Amino acid sequence: MFDIIIIGAGPSGLATALYALRANKKVLILEASAYGGQIINASNIENYPGIKSISGFDFATNLYNQVKDLGATIKFEKVLKVTENKEVTTAKDTYQAKVIVIATGKKPRKLEIEGEDKLIGKGISYCATCDGNFYKGKEVAIVGGGNTAIEDAIYLSAICKKVYLIHRREEFRAFSKSIEELKSKENVEFILNSNIAKINGNDSLESIEIKKDNEIINLKVQGLFIAIGGETQNDIFTNVVDLDEFGYIETHNDVMTKTLGIFVAGDARKKSLYQLTTAVADGALVADLAIKYINLSTQ
Repeated sequence: MFDIIIIGAGPSGLATALYALRANKKVLILEASAYGGQIINASNIENYPGIKSISGFDFATNLYNQVKDLGATIKFEKVLKVTENKEVTTAKDTYQAKVIVIATGKKPRKLEIEGEDKLIGKGISYCATCDGNFYKGKEVAIVGGGNTAIEDAIYLSAICKKVYLIHRREEFRAFSKSIEELKSKENVEFILNSNIAKINGNDSLESIEIKKDNEIINLKVQGLFIAIGGETQNDIFTNVVDLDEFGYIETHNDVMTKTLGIFVAGDARKKSLYQLTTAVADGALVADLAIKYINLSTQ
């Protein structure tokens, strides 16, 4: 019997474990692949308070080792099922806990085109607010047509020399006010009814090839921001949580799900801001509430 089972070893899951372990709780972390979550792909982190600059890999590794040294049980097993009585079944075993924390995060939706994977963190980013400052004064492109893409383009227009917005349609799914604001920016160019066909570069991004009608446009940019949505990994939890239309877990009082004793932290939950700092903050909040829940239930 564990006090807390945490599903996911990204920043929110590891932060939850850190606080729980310091409260002398018995913690099991279950991770399907590798620790660190999406932040491990960041070449540099420069917006985390108190740390001037650190690679995503180093940040994740430091946090992982900190939790491991405090005595967490960490198993790399894919979770298959969670029940209301806090039983977790993986591909290898079944575990029981007093509290379950879902911290499965989300994966950015990729373009799935040639050259994308090898240049992640080397010119390709899925988070403008995280990485935009690295492209100050440079020419960049952003692909997408929703609110995130438009807001990211507005943000980038204030720090980049030139911003190209590439969208596969003529119309946008974003708020009209945001679209009008973006259109007013002199350094923003719209490339509509277009798709990115290929990404070029070896050690860093050199150019992108855009297919518009029957024409191929070769665009030289130093950065490409992909904002076409994210993919949650919450389908296996539908018996114990509610999901919104995009697959994010609905919460009550920030991090509590509809099932007593089951919490959610980080990018897996529905919230207004998805950042490293908010993921870690979720972990601290979840741990505090989980510890209180365990202490009250054992009185």
